[in-house]
Amino acid sequence: MAWPQQQPAADGAWPQQQPADSGAWPLQTGEAAWQQQQPFPGPAATTDGPGTPAGAVGTVSAADPVNGPKAERALDFARAQTGRPCVMGATGPDSYDCASLTQAAWKAAGVALPRSAPDQANAGTVIPLSSVQPGDLLFFHDDLTHVGLYTGNGLMIHAPGPGRYIREESVHSVGESAIRGAVRLA
Repeated sequence: MAWPQQQPAADGAWPQQQPADSGAWPLQTGEAAWQQQQPFPGPAATTDGPGTPAGAVGTVSAADPVNGPKAERALDFARAQTGRPCVMGATGPDSYDCASLTQAAWKAAGVALPRSAPDQANAGTVIPLSSVQPGDLLFFHDDLTHVGLYTGNGLMIHAPGPGRYIREESVHSVGESAIRGAVRLA
């Protein structure tokens, strides 16, 4: 069974989807029981654009203490990898894929994560996108096969794909309708 297609609301905001019951991601059980609960703001600013509107995802600064010093260490590690190549299956230190980047970043902070993005989606607490804080993991696509590390102000660090380079850019760079959820580890 396919996951439901997201459609923007009348105000252009994208819906937030949350697991319907247990909080577990549907991939483990094959369920497609997701309910739209909270609005997800439209496109956020990139490093080239203006700031994020008040009340939108990422309006907090990276200095906010919600995820604490472990998240800061993970973010510092991930930022140090920007510019390195994205290679499918690579696990560092010279190149990474999306899941190995988040795995290595959180390992640098003393937190062990599984190797694949879908497994990482089950490694923490699912949170609404409206509540993301720097250090949270963002998951994309129906099968949760892409992951990025939220940095604040509507941005994330991720390995966008083979032939590209690790970068910090808008959470919407993968596609506005591609984002599926967020997980907090710390």
